[in-house]
Amino acid sequence: MLREEVLSLLKGAEGPLSGEAMRRGLGVSRAAVWKAVEELRQEGYVISSAPNRGYMLVSSPDLLSPGELSGVLAGRLIGRELLCLETVDSTNNEVKRRAEEGAPEGLVVLADRQTGGKGRLGRTFVSPPGQLYFTVLLRPSCSLRELMWLTAWAAVSVCDGIERACAFRPGIKWTNDIIVDGRKLCGILTELGIEGESGAVRYAAVGIGVNVNETAADFGPELSPVAISLAQIMGTPPRRAALAAAILTALDDNYRRFPGDKAAFLERYRAGCLTVGQQVRLVRGETEETGFAEGVDEDFALVVRLDDGSRKAVSSGEVSVRGMLGYAD
Repeated sequence: MLREEVLSLLKGAEGPLSGEAMRRGLGVSRAAVWKAVEELRQEGYVISSAPNRGYMLVSSPDLLSPGELSGVLAGRLIGRELLCLETVDSTNNEVKRRAEEGAPEGLVVLADRQTGGKGRLGRTFVSPPGQLYFTVLLRPSCSLRELMWLTAWAAVSVCDGIERACAFRPGIKWTNDIIVDGRKLCGILTELGIEGESGAVRYAAVGIGVNVNETAADFGPELSPVAISLAQIMGTPPRRAALAAAILTALDDNYRRFPGDKAAFLERYRAGCLTVGQQVRLVRGETEETGFAEGVDEDFALVVRLDDGSRKAVSSGEVSVRGMLGYAD
């Protein structure tokens, strides 16, 4: 869409950009450029214009669009194709549908609102408008064992992106929750497409949801003790497009090193994992055990010394950390 292409040019310009230069670059008429600029202004973009100087982007609304992201992600694998939706059942579902249709690796689906957002273990992920929800389609060439490291890899990348955009680094609750002040800022859900006969991995859909603009009142009495947003932490959070760009570029940078640079990422994951050194409760089905989280092993599994003195490496199931996300027993 021409509007998105004009926006991408304006965002990438270091100063005023003439209508003639945009016309030539896009292969359209001056009138088409003017119309695209007016459409952007109607969406809330402040664009100055002056004779003999051209157009300049002054300020932007908090919107997600290909034009907001394509310039930053140009030349990268992740973000080579962008789909920005107002509403979707789940960005993970949309990516899985498109993966089955042959969509390329690196596709990113973003949405302003999810009607059926998903969390781990079949839970619902509440997804009101104004936050950041997106899923990345990956087709990694690796063993199934190595693929099990992908969520931990994504968690490190999300922390990298938030640090770039917000100037603070959150922690990780094993294995996939991003935590600030004992409350959840972001969740990650990785879903896989496996070939039935061979067991080969066809794709991975890595979904990420970040609480950006909620207040305590938005969360309500049930969620406010266990959830937190960037607005609560920072007062004024970054625009969602800037945050998405920071996380997606971090994911792209780090995915280039997956899975070969495991030792470095394991060290970084261990350094950021808030679960280690804490009393934990393990829940799998009807079985519940308590113990002490001693560390993260070579496969990113959580090593727990149970109350009976035995040790186990936990690679799935629910792990609650005492004093975090409502676990106070």
